[in-house]
Amino acid sequence: MKESQLWKKLKEKTKSISWIRIENWALPGTPDLLGYSKKGNFFTVELKVTSPKKPYFVRFSPHQVSFHVKHPRNSYILVACALGKLVRLYPGARILELVDSGLKLEPLAEGLEACSLKLESL
Repeated sequence: MKESQLWKKLKEKTKSISWIRIENWALPGTPDLLGYSKKGNFFTVELKVTSPKKPYFVRFSPHQVSFHVKHPRNSYILVACALGKLVRLYPGARILELVDSGLKLEPLAEGLEACSLKLESL
């Protein structure tokens, strides 16, 4: 799966969220998505897809790590594992643990349906 495919699946599952896909080369580390919930809350989502060679390792740039360290609230990381199409949601505040542990880290939600429901509840 590619990030673009993960984005399409997430968008299809979360009709109640107003999404803006951010393509930003001027500010490295800016998350891929800006969401606005029915409750009036803004949040960001970084999309990640693991490699088939290292399916439990999540690769982040130093800028992405820095963003989530500086903005630990209302930021999330949605990861699709190359094996079994497993999708997991992590709070941005746990990025350093995710860098160290990869997908061994306990997620906030697991499975696209559960991840979508969690994001829609924000």
